[in-house]
Amino acid sequence: MNRRSTRRDFLRQTAVAGAAGPLLAGQTVAQAQDKPESPNERVQFACIGVGGKGDSDTRDAGAYGDIVALCDIDEKKLDLMAEKFPKAKKYTDYRTMLEEIGDKIDAVTVSTPDHSHAPASVRAMRLGKHTFCQKPLTWSVEEARLMRTLAAEKNLVTQMGNQGTSHDGFRSGVELIRSGVLGPIREIHVWTNRPIWPQGVSRPTDTPGIPDSVHWYEFLGPAHDRPYNPKYHPFKWRGWLDFGTGALGDMACHTINVAALSLSLFDPESVEVVDTSGIVDNESYPVWSIIKTNFGEREGRAPLSLTWYDGGNKLPEEKRAYKQLLEGQKVGGSGLLLVGEKGSFYSVNDYGAEHVLLPKDKFADVKVPEPTLPRTKNHFGEWVEGIKENNPKKPMSNFDYAGRLTETVLLGVVALRVGGKIEWDPAAMQVKNNSAADQYLRRDYRKGFSIHV
Repeated sequence: MNRRSTRRDFLRQTAVAGAAGPLLAGQTVAQAQDKPESPNERVQFACIGVGGKGDSDTRDAGAYGDIVALCDIDEKKLDLMAEKFPKAKKYTDYRTMLEEIGDKIDAVTVSTPDHSHAPASVRAMRLGKHTFCQKPLTWSVEEARLMRTLAAEKNLVTQMGNQGTSHDGFRSGVELIRSGVLGPIREIHVWTNRPIWPQGVSRPTDTPGIPDSVHWYEFLGPAHDRPYNPKYHPFKWRGWLDFGTGALGDMACHTINVAALSLSLFDPESVEVVDTSGIVDNESYPVWSIIKTNFGEREGRAPLSLTWYDGGNKLPEEKRAYKQLLEGQKVGGSGLLLVGEKGSFYSVNDYGAEHVLLPKDKFADVKVPEPTLPRTKNHFGEWVEGIKENNPKKPMSNFDYAGRLTETVLLGVVALRVGGKIEWDPAAMQVKNNSAADQYLRRDYRKGFSIHV
């Protein structure tokens, strides 16, 4: 039996032994039993990307197990995290890291810019490593499909970092929508205050020197060569087509999540750009956009449309159709509205956890459905529990679900890049009405960073 199988079996036996007591956030199985935990019982992590959201993901890993290795393309961020985990070996290239210490780890966290999610995750998954990857799961539709397939083939425990999925309010919202209290849902509206970074701008022409701490080649990863510029790194990468997925990629895996899980919003029939300020120079995403995704019948559910609005206060006021539907309600910079034949479900935050049924007087006495979904105390902890139980279905935002959700989201990006309407064939994974659109379903990888074997 190989080392990976042995560790999986050992971790699963540990979880079974500790099943009598629930995990608290930041608490391991053995700690919940009030006994010392041997090193072999603890999940061994490697963390790829330790700044930004990677900071909290890495801290979570350190709370639930042992961190064997840290990787970041910025040595300043890497050194700061290494101060907290001095036993971890430091790397600036995840490829080298996985080659050198792959046999010493059970799982990886991937908290890089969007364009490196799949190249890093796929490399780890092919080594049999359980994977936690930030949202959106991938940069392209092809990558989302591959990661979903690979997780199933390797029987890996996976989780996407859309942490709202684990909130009690989110899961009770799913149960409420599924109860049918609203009748058939015909339309959904989702809006966001993103982008809060530069978009709709031209490629910079100045070429300042690369900071000593930044490994620019490793940042570029699968993207083709371009000079370093602080308008790309740090943080501002989200608005650039080569690196990010724009406002859609940043927020839709959060904001449409409760609707997607409730109503199986996968494999749409078509996606169309209703209006937009436009992609600039084939380089950066629009300042604002309105995109409509059309779904046919799904598992007996009625056809519906989902309209997405991004741009925040830069989105023209007269184009915000959701405001007319919410007359009399306080409407913030982001939210979600499901419109059914009998009433509406209004979420006032990005995660679906806080919601109200409208009109309020009609639903004042509505009964809360009996729980049908499990509850958890921590999104990261749910993933670690799954690892210890060797249960790929334990995390609710596992890559089977997260991959399908991400495909739905990224088809909006494809429509933006086409600049019109696309008709989708999910089985063939191709656009039916525009062969030129297929190039936007995948990317041309720079040598050394491809997801293809």
